[in-house]
Amino acid sequence: MTTHLTLLTTPPGAPSAPTAPADLPPAAADGTRRLADRYGRVARDLRVSLTDRCNLRCTYCMPAEGLEWLPTEQTLNFAEVTRLIRIAVELLGIRQIRFTGGEPLLRRELAEIIAFTSALRTDEGRAVQTALTTNGLGLDKKVASLREAGLNRVNISLDTIDAERYKSLTRRDRLHHVLRSIDAAVDAGLSPVKINAVVMPGVNEDDIVPLARYCLAKGAQLRFIEQMPLGPREQWKRSEMVTAADILARLQGEFTLTPASEPRGSAPAAKWDVAEYPGGQLGVIASVTESFCGDCDRSRLTTDGAIRNCLFANSETPLRDLMRSGASDAELATAWATAMWGKLPGHGIDDPGFLQPDRPMSAIGG
Repeated sequence: MTTHLTLLTTPPGAPSAPTAPADLPPAAADGTRRLADRYGRVARDLRVSLTDRCNLRCTYCMPAEGLEWLPTEQTLNFAEVTRLIRIAVELLGIRQIRFTGGEPLLRRELAEIIAFTSALRTDEGRAVQTALTTNGLGLDKKVASLREAGLNRVNISLDTIDAERYKSLTRRDRLHHVLRSIDAAVDAGLSPVKINAVVMPGVNEDDIVPLARYCLAKGAQLRFIEQMPLGPREQWKRSEMVTAADILARLQGEFTLTPASEPRGSAPAAKWDVAEYPGGQLGVIASVTESFCGDCDRSRLTTDGAIRNCLFANSETPLRDLMRSGASDAELATAWATAMWGKLPGHGIDDPGFLQPDRPMSAIGG
């Protein structure tokens, strides 16, 4: 797997911490900064990828043989990832942290990392909100310990409830394990348990209504997601994708939907109340056709310690090398803030010059 980085350092030799650009807002008197950009957005939500490895081989994400995983020495160890999480919360104003992968349940110290994060206090004096995005394999065995460690919410990926289609999509016969984990997450009180479903043309369009009925009956919140150009390049065509409007048309043919009354804020999903299931909601994430870039409040940390200011960014800022060369907390915070200050106004999927990121989704972190 080849990854091209835009570095804040100049190899060879040990990297040096960058100097903040002149137009970067100055640090506060106590040394803290905000992860602001030139367009008025402030990142409060951090996505932390704990591994690039995965135990599924979803056709829209990676080849059957998998990808070339990062060597262990290139990934952040426990001390490094927790240090950067602490800096994000205490010096940069992060309030929510979602752990992703690859598959984060494969990270041996996951419960310890969640416990460390949960013990931190935000700039508002509150506990950090923690969440996990997972394919669900093995979650039923770990959910109690993760809940005890401080996990607040969970998102489970599930694109179909048809066993044969699941096997074809993921190249693994594990649907029953995922359904068992959904039950375990609901029983553990990780409410609302959110289910993420990517809708793909000619693949799982017929699953839209069955998935909705299954999740509504479980009390889980299903969010349909437009497929984005983050997997094999030949598998995504803008002209053929299943849009949010297509998804809603199918749902409205079966359910009575009204827009949810609560403010959407920076949340990616537009939510709908379902009359046939009192209290039940469905969400649609129109990442491509109705982008929400103007309200984005996310920063991303890859498993090898790079900051990405956008899921579709074609540049990264490597904090790992700065950290391993002896950079202070303040220097790392400045590098991070500088990376976020350069965030573009939108992902540019519809622009003629759009370039798909070199890293696949499993290597970026969801």
